[in-house]
Amino acid sequence: MPHLRAEDELRLVHAQGRVTAFDRAWQLEVERHRAAGSSASFLGAESVTWDRFARRSRLADTARRCYEAMEAEDPATAAWVRAYVDGVNEGLAAGAARDERFARTGLVPAPWEPWVPLAIWVATHILFAGFPTKLWRERVARALGDETMTLFATDGPRIAGSNGWMVPGDRTTSGAAIIAGDPHRFIEDPGVYQQIRLSCPEYDVLGLAVPGVPGLAHFGHTGSAAWAITNAMSDYQDLYVEQLRRGPDGAGAPVEALGPDGVWEPVSRHTETITVAGGEDVEVEVLETARGPVIIDADGDPGTAADGTDADGTDGIGGSGGSPQTLSLRYPPRVRRDLGFAVLPALLRARTVADIDRALDGWAEPVNVVHAADTEGGLLHRVAGVVPLRDPLNRLRPVPAWEPRHAWQGWAPTPAEPVQGFAVMANARGIASPLGVEFAPPHRADRIRELLSGSADWSPKAMADVHRDTYLASAEPLLALLPGFEDLTSAARELRTRLLGWDRRMEADSADATVFAAFRTATVRRLAADPVFTGLWGTPPGPDVFHPWQYLLPKIGYALEGLLTSSLVPELDRAAHVRAALEETAAAGTLDAPWSQVHRLTPWQALPDADAPEWPGLGGDHDCVNASSSVPGFTDLTARASAARYVWDLARREDSLWAVPLGADGVTGSPHHRDQLPLWARCELVPVVTDWARLTKESA
Repeated sequence: MPHLRAEDELRLVHAQGRVTAFDRAWQLEVERHRAAGSSASFLGAESVTWDRFARRSRLADTARRCYEAMEAEDPATAAWVRAYVDGVNEGLAAGAARDERFARTGLVPAPWEPWVPLAIWVATHILFAGFPTKLWRERVARALGDETMTLFATDGPRIAGSNGWMVPGDRTTSGAAIIAGDPHRFIEDPGVYQQIRLSCPEYDVLGLAVPGVPGLAHFGHTGSAAWAITNAMSDYQDLYVEQLRRGPDGAGAPVEALGPDGVWEPVSRHTETITVAGGEDVEVEVLETARGPVIIDADGDPGTAADGTDADGTDGIGGSGGSPQTLSLRYPPRVRRDLGFAVLPALLRARTVADIDRALDGWAEPVNVVHAADTEGGLLHRVAGVVPLRDPLNRLRPVPAWEPRHAWQGWAPTPAEPVQGFAVMANARGIASPLGVEFAPPHRADRIRELLSGSADWSPKAMADVHRDTYLASAEPLLALLPGFEDLTSAARELRTRLLGWDRRMEADSADATVFAAFRTATVRRLAADPVFTGLWGTPPGPDVFHPWQYLLPKIGYALEGLLTSSLVPELDRAAHVRAALEETAAAGTLDAPWSQVHRLTPWQALPDADAPEWPGLGGDHDCVNASSSVPGFTDLTARASAARYVWDLARREDSLWAVPLGADGVTGSPHHRDQLPLWARCELVPVVTDWARLTKESA
């Protein structure tokens, strides 16, 4: 793990950029190209879908605008970011020389511009708030009625989540607070978080950095204060249905959009070219209205018919028939020209909870729930980030751009609450409820509170028992239907007895967990095949990049608990489908494989490594504290899990603990590429080292 120290903070952040480039050059260049919409230039045609979205949504341009505003209004932070970029540029060549993927793809590292870290940040989080879910709700409303729009509301597979908890000093062995938790992201190789320590005369901070971004944005410990975040599940991005008209000369003619005052407004327009490795270049028309960039063009998207409907007869946002829908995206950084980067160096300088609180007043996105504590007994539980004030309908579905009531009207205050006893944040309704629509079920949060309530003398090492907990409370509504079934086959009766006797734990070595997952899969698939959902079958319409939010099968899988207990869609015979799924699972024969045999890690790799060792099997599941998510009804494999685990001890920082899924080095085959993987898979944590005398220098 990199431990860096320098004479001042500019030299220090320069060193952070340099060592990150040396350790993770491939990852940094992949992220830079993702932000620029140029991934297809070395990864090929499969990346065109993302590149088209990145260009249409103006990710790189938004970053440039934010950096220019920062240069003008906060030159000190701009210089700090620029020093990081200078370090990246110094280390890129040596880092690329270590990694054979550059030669394999023909990718040549290019010098970074100062705004690139901001572009990586906005690209990483542009889908964080899940605005594509509004496309799904629109489809649901058209297929089943407006009253069912939130029928499938939950934290689905594409939403980043987290666990976080804070134990005050009166419940710890040391008398000082402990902060612990784990962010839930898609597991990537290299990992999305970098363990690092940053030390200079002004501060000495350790934590989890986002590679390509200076400082420690999400998780850090300064010695006297510490902080951690979870996704607040807030809704702060809007989709607007646009009415566009073009001049008589066709594609090259000026474009106008109908504005909220009933006047046709000019639309900015230009074209960009996506270079595709091994394929033909792709030209993209980039449009932007007064609301924001056009991300779905009913007249110009691939696969959209000349009349604006998709090949299956649905419009561009997914409904049967109706007028074509062109949609623009409005998101705060593009409106405000601010990504909140001034917060990053301020957090490094924080000595108390009050310092952290003041710094976070400038946080922009993503919108987070924050825990913080200090050695003086200070505790903080608040929301940080920017959420627009607007009509409630904006949060639910695409809204007409020409109706004045849907315009943004300022910014919502961010809630804060006093800490009373344990503070828990796990993406459920709570402190951030006024700011969002869809939240995680309460199971993880409730289970963490239950576990914490079992002791009054918590220590950092004991926190691993909370991290690894596999109790699946969301299984109850499905299992609760089983006792009422009569006239079952003998095999189904035996299976019912086994399921009802199961301890509800998705342990790695549990065959009963595997049996439950098979029964759940059969249930989800039968529900999805019910004719009531005919209007939601098939491949979703519109650009491919939004499809993962709109597939029916995983939507039912993640919302199964609510779907089974909802009074909506009364014509859906839930009990009949569950009964049939029980008989189907019983007829398939006994499943004796341990859960970890089928519930294996499948991380995302920009360039898949066919020769990689087998990834480990895991315990846990989506609604467990150990949230290694399968996709019920689709696969038992897991791609989304704890992207890091941490325990911050405010009594003695050296007693803090952490772990990441892979390791510190992003180069495949290097000694520290996967050295933490076995520990992480078992939910074990490694000590934080703060004694410089115990460190060994391994790289220049």
